[in-house]
This record gives sequence, C-alpha cells and structure tokens, in this order.
Amino acid sequence: MFNLRISLVGGAAILLAATVQAENWPQWRGPAFNGSTPEKNLPAQWSKSNNVAWSAALPGPSAATPVIWGDHVFVSSTDLQNQSLVAMAFNRKTGALLWSHKVSDGFRRDDRSNYASPSPATDGQRVVFFYGNGAMAAFDFTGRKLWERNIQKDYGTFAFLWTFSSSPLLFQNRLYLQVLQRDVPVDGRGRTDGPNESYLLALNPATGQTLWRHVRHSDAVAESREAFSTPIPNLSSPQQEILIVGGDCITGHDAATGRELWRWGTWNPTRIGHWRLVPSPVAGKGVALACAPKASPVFAVKTGGSGILPESFVAWKSDPSSGVTSDVPTPLFYMDDFFILSDLKKTLARVEPATGKIKWSIKTPGNAKYEASPTGADGRIFLMNFKGDVVIADAQRGEVLQNIQMGDPGDDQIRSTIAVSQGQLFIRTNRRLYCVGQ
Repeated sequence: MFNLRISLVGGAAILLAATVQAENWPQWRGPAFNGSTPEKNLPAQWSKSNNVAWSAALPGPSAATPVIWGDHVFVSSTDLQNQSLVAMAFNRKTGALLWSHKVSDGFRRDDRSNYASPSPATDGQRVVFFYGNGAMAAFDFTGRKLWERNIQKDYGTFAFLWTFSSSPLLFQNRLYLQVLQRDVPVDGRGRTDGPNESYLLALNPATGQTLWRHVRHSDAVAESREAFSTPIPNLSSPQQEILIVGGDCITGHDAATGRELWRWGTWNPTRIGHWRLVPSPVAGKGVALACAPKASPVFAVKTGGSGILPESFVAWKSDPSSGVTSDVPTPLFYMDDFFILSDLKKTLARVEPATGKIKWSIKTPGNAKYEASPTGADGRIFLMNFKGDVVIADAQRGEVLQNIQMGDPGDDQIRSTIAVSQGQLFIRTNRRLYCVGQ
C-alpha cells in the first residue's frame, strides 16, 4: 500500500523493486549481502510442532543456508547414505520436493566439515551450486541442468589443510567465486605442475564460461593464506566493488574486471602461519569490517580509498576482551549498526560503525557453540547454535526474547544461517528443513 502513495513514478518503481527483492533470500547473506532484510511481521513464537508451515527431511548434514526465490527453496546437501553431493529444490508453500540431483560423488575430507558447506545462489532465472571438492553446477527452476564444471580440474587442486568452502556470489550479471589458498602444496593437496595461485574468478552465469580470473597476491605464510570467506559486494560504494578478506588483508575489487582497487593489512604483522580466516567482510555506513581470527580484533576500514591504504583508513579496531571479536561467524549490518557474534567469547554485541562504540553486549545462552552467522529482520536478531537452538534477541534493547530448540537428539555442528522470505523463517538443521510461520 505504501508504494501506491508515492507520487513519483520513478520513486515508486525503485521502491517496488527493492520490496520484491527483499521478499527473496537469494544468497547466503540475503538480499542486501549483509545478513538483513526489511521483512516485517515474522513469527515470534514456535516449536518443531507449532506454527510450522512444513518441514522436510534432508539426506545429510550441511552448513549451507537455504536460498529462496518466489515459491522455490533451494538447498545444497550431502547424501549420507550414498556419500554424494546433491542439489535440491522444495516448494515454498507446501514443502514438497520438486527435484533433487546428484552433482558429484564425495562427502568430506576431515571431521570438521563436509563438501556441502557453501550455500547456493540464485538470480531468479537459475540457481548455482558449488561444493568444496570443486564441483559447480547450474540449474533452471524446473531442475534442468544448464551447465557444470569442476574448478579444481580447471585451475588445479585446492591447496588447503582443511576442506575448502566459499559460497558463490551472483552480482551484476556475473557469477563470482574466490579461491584464497596456500602457495605451496600441503599434505599432498595443491598443484605440483604449476603455481598455486589465489584468485577471484568471474563466470557467465548462463553458460558457466570463465569471463576472467584475477590473481590476488598475498604476503601471508602457510595456513594464514587459507580463507573460507565469501566475496561480498559493497553496496555503499559509488563504484561496483567486491570485497575480499583473507591472506592477512582486506581488498576491494572492480566488479567488472577484478582489478584490485585498494587493500589494507595486516592484522598479522609478525606473519603468524596458522591464522586461516573464516568470516566474510560486511560493509555499512562507509566502513568495511574485517574480523581477524582466533580472538583477535575486528578492524573497521574506511571505504573509498585507492592503492595501499595507510593506517589512517582504519576507523577503529575492537578490544577482543570486550567480546567484540569473531573467529567464524560473519557480522551482520542491520538498523545502521553492526551486530558481531563471537563464537569464542560467547557474546553478541551491537556496535556503532563510525566509532566501534558498543551499544549493548549480551552473553549467548547455553553451552553450545554459535558458528552460524546472525540474521537481522523485524527488529530482531536470529541466531542458531551447534545443537539447533534458535535464539532471538531484541535488536534495540539487546534482550533475549526466545530460545527455541529445533535440533534433534545427537545433533551437533549445525552451522546453517537462518533465512527469511515472505514472512517466514527457513531453519536448516542436520536432518530437517523447517519453514516457520503460516
């Protein structure tokens, strides 16, 4: 109704387009690439058996977040019984399985994660799935395979100590994937027939063909070159810019060419060799956050610069003893502030972008670890821990409102972020996908 009251046709079209986009959750960090959505009137109370529109069984565990477009819910998953990787689509209204396709054989390489950790991405025409063994495939909404390829076969075996994970990004009619890896093989993993390069890859989403590959250099050593982060657009930048963190630095790249526009680093001046990076960047109010690993500070870097940025571009860095640090979860930007979830300090803090001032900080309930990234919507922050407990906090006051058990006995290492679309919450545990809200 609000759109209809706007007199300017252009303004109405822009607002309507934004509203339509907000009703979908097309990628891991949502419609604004920052973990938030302007959705309202979301469910306030539910259980596994109450106020649930539907739930669907899943064939295996995965840290991937479901993505939603219209009446389609797309899920990347393992198939535990067949030790394979599958792409799935469900009907948003009913939960009926629309299609499921095996993309690749394989399950996991270590006991901390599996190959189905990356989340899919959709632009409303197609959906792209990527897996930690290099397999990538795109489907239309009917389940017809459009193309497939394997990034390891095309550009060399990944040089990672642990199982590689980075979600694909669809932005400005391009498909992006980053591979930030070691420069030498580790435990037999990595190229021996050529250089092990870190790179940002851009593909044609319609065909899967490579548009360009930008090699990203780094002065980091050993495991500190490894990043499990995802490239994130900086929507507040006047230029179309992609943010990347890893290899002891944060960089901004031209979205059209991959050319590096600026970089800042390092949070690792002594070149510690075991500081792999997990959290992705997030931008808001003219700064971009880079979370240094293992209970180190969060750095807020001013955007809009060029070349090698001096230390004056660091707007602030946090004091980890205050709880403002993150080893795994990616921070949320919502209601003009950052919400930083610390998996190691067991806190959630609301932080002012310009100064780093803590507006409030609370302890996360329970003993289970929180590695899923926070979601912001309807004035609330949604978290989920390893056991599948969903914690809801009031974004304004920092008060815990609900703690709802959605996991099953024996569940552990649940890492999927909660997605929001069309007045409903989509919660993925190790064994089930829940659509909450009638």
